[in-house]
This record gives sequence, C-alpha cells and structure tokens, in this order.
Amino acid sequence: MSSPNPAFLTATEASDAIQAGRLSPVELVDALLERIDAHDERLHAFAAVYRDDARAAAEAAHKAIRAGHGIGPWHGVPIALKDIIDMEGRVTTIGSRHWADRVSPTTATLARRLIEAGMIVIGKANTVEFAMGGWGTNRHMGTPRNPWDAETHRAPGGSSSGSGVTVAARLVPWAIGTDTGGSVRIPSAWCGLAGLKVTIGQASAAGVAPLSHTLDTPGPMTRTVEDAAHLYTVLQGPDPLDPATRRHVPADVFPALRRGVAGLRLGVMAEAERHGVDAEVLAAFDASVEVLEQAGAQCETLALPRSAAEYGNRVGKLIGTEGYFHVGALVDDESLPIDDDVRPRIQLGRGVSAVEYMATMRTREDDKRAALAAMEGFDALLTPATLTPAPAVAAIDQTQTPAHFTRMVNWLEWCALVVPNGATASGLPTSLHIVCRERDEATALRIGQAYEQATDWHRRSPPGLGA
Repeated sequence: MSSPNPAFLTATEASDAIQAGRLSPVELVDALLERIDAHDERLHAFAAVYRDDARAAAEAAHKAIRAGHGIGPWHGVPIALKDIIDMEGRVTTIGSRHWADRVSPTTATLARRLIEAGMIVIGKANTVEFAMGGWGTNRHMGTPRNPWDAETHRAPGGSSSGSGVTVAARLVPWAIGTDTGGSVRIPSAWCGLAGLKVTIGQASAAGVAPLSHTLDTPGPMTRTVEDAAHLYTVLQGPDPLDPATRRHVPADVFPALRRGVAGLRLGVMAEAERHGVDAEVLAAFDASVEVLEQAGAQCETLALPRSAAEYGNRVGKLIGTEGYFHVGALVDDESLPIDDDVRPRIQLGRGVSAVEYMATMRTREDDKRAALAAMEGFDALLTPATLTPAPAVAAIDQTQTPAHFTRMVNWLEWCALVVPNGATASGLPTSLHIVCRERDEATALRIGQAYEQATDWHRRSPPGLGA
C-alpha cells in the first residue's frame, strides 16, 4: 500500500490490496468511517452515512473473498453517491428541504450496477437543490466546504458538491456525480480531482432525479484518471429504463489508455477565449499545453463556430426550460422552502413557449453539426476547466455561473475530462479541461492519463486533514 492509512488509497490501489489479501474491506470501511467522524462535521460533504450497512457489507465481502467467492475487482471498495440518485427505501432529498423525508421508490440503474460489481455504498453526498447550480451552495441543507482552504469557506463547486469533497478529503476513494452543464467537472476542478462528463446515453440516468433530461449525465469523480476509466466501465451499458442508452455500444477505454499523446492533434482554445480567465489559471493552462507538446502532441489553436459564452447561454435556457417542467410547481410555490438562489434559475423557464423550446432544440442540432465540422482533424479541444479557482462562498455572485467552459460540452453532446494541472499561490487547485467528440471518452481519458503521468498534481492532498 502507498499509504499507512487505507483511506488514502485510490480505488485501484484499494482493489489491488484487497485482492492480494493485504487489506480487508472491513479495514478500509473502518478507516473511511473514522475519517468521516473526524472531518465531516466541518466539511458537510455527506447528506447521509450508511454506517451500519456499510460495515455489514464490508464484513460480508471480506468473508466472500476469503472463501473464494469474490465477485470482481471492486468487491469491498466503497463509493459515495450524489443525493439525487435513488436507492429504494432510503431517503433521497435531491438537496431540497421540501423533500427531506422523501423515500426513494426504486433503485437507480447505476446504483444497482455498482452494487452488483461489489462496491459498498457508504453514503449519499450533498448537492445543490435540484442539482441546479455550479457554485455548490445550498442555503437550507448546507454548503460543503472545499477542503483545500482550512480557513476560508470556499465553494466546493456544484452541483455535485458533496461528491467532490468526499473524494478530495479522502472520505471515500471515489464518487458518482451528475453533469448537466458542468456539475461533475466544476467540483472536480475546484477539489483537485479527475472528473469525467460522459456522452449522453453512455451511462443510464434511470433513477436519477432529472433537471434537464436532454442534458443530464451521471459520471465518475475520482483521484486518478485510471480510477475514472474503471468507474466509467462499470457504469456503461444499455438500459431498457433509459432509452438514450439504447443507441450506444459500451466501449473499452483501456486499450488506448496508456498509448500517450504522440501523434495526436490537440486544439487549444482561441485567443478570444482567454479574456476573463484568472492569471494563475491561465498560467497553469499554458503550462499544461507545453507538457502535452513535450509528450509528442501537436497543439494548434482551434476556434469553434461560437464562443463558450454563447454555447453556455443556450444551455442555460434549455436547463431552465426543462427544469421548470420538472419542478416548476415547487419553485412557484412561495410557501415552500426552496433555495432563494435556485428558485430564479428555474423560473427562467416559466415563460418559454413550445415554439421557443423547439427552436432551441433545432438550433442545438445546427450547432452540433457546425462544431463537428470545426473539429475535423483534431482529436480534442483544450481549455481551462473554470475561469477562476474556487471563490470564497461569501464572495459569490449567485446571478452568475462558473460553468463558462463546461456548458458547451453538454450543448454539443460531447464528452470531457478534467484533471488537476496546478495550484495557485494560496494552494487552490487549477484544472485542465479535455473536450472530445461524443462517445470518444477513450481519447479524453488517454490524454488525461498521459498528462497525469507527466505531472504530479493528482498526488497532492488537501492540507490539515491528517494522513
């Protein structure tokens, strides 16, 4: 083991140690529960911890593995789920005080697949209400603390806020988030993780509370690219409960994972997109491009037909429209305890007509075709993940969004990976955003793996949380 504390192992390291008999699932779960007890009261990452059930599952896994009845490499490895993912009989609040006692009627397909692979769901992670927001704040259920600043309460990123904090703080080896406009990638970026936004339909969203059913995708939040690749592999596959999965064939991302980037042609965001990017974020991005060039990639400027801001505005309109369809009755009821920051975001969709909605969908198809044409000859587009490092919660302008670079990926129905690529003078993570065409997760992971192997940013741990 690379660390004397099992809680600091990556999911792959933990799996290897369990399979080799050097670590038992009970020891791993106990180490994680000990860290949760020590740190989560302050971090507020978990909405619920399934302490007794997790330990019982760990004991069962330990006995099965010792008896030669292990069910695969992930048997006994814990995971956290975003609190919008149903597990039958358990409370799933979707980040809303209104649904504080909502008991899930079913189990999400992705949760079932994780459990069938032998993983232990250790708990549910906090989220922005209705998963509607990129900052990670929640007025009523509480805002998780970004673990990279021990003094100032900084944004964890959203909406998969708790998922990001649980992994970054070593409370769990990996977690599941969901991404509608950046909600896997923003918290992964600000918490120093690898986060994969998968192509729509590559992972089932059945049993996941919808915000924008056109855009919603679940995805891995991990400490390494390899872990992200493994978790993505488990999530993949057709599901009769989610029609979007029927047209996608599961892809094996591992044959290409370690091929490096030599010979790949990578697009670098256009000069105009650099405006408004924090200087330290921009310096880390430029350094990342140099690393990939030194590794053999050909990097050239690539301008898409529209700016990131233009794509982002269109996503915001679509999320508002479909979000209003799903929870409009709740946000319009002033007697209900709905987050005052979330309510107006969803009410943006209240006055959208069917004609406007259909026009938006038509525009999206036009934009997808034009962007694909612009990407011809390129293997990926590189941008920073965010404009800035994680801001102080007290300084956030809730009328704005941190999803500047991420939303375009959802709009174009592409995939993307973020990986840590630096640190500010005050120690906050920065992140590289690797954008690829739809169903090309293998290339995004390949580039991320090559970058990760050439650097050591993914090895950093938040300060002040012990070892």
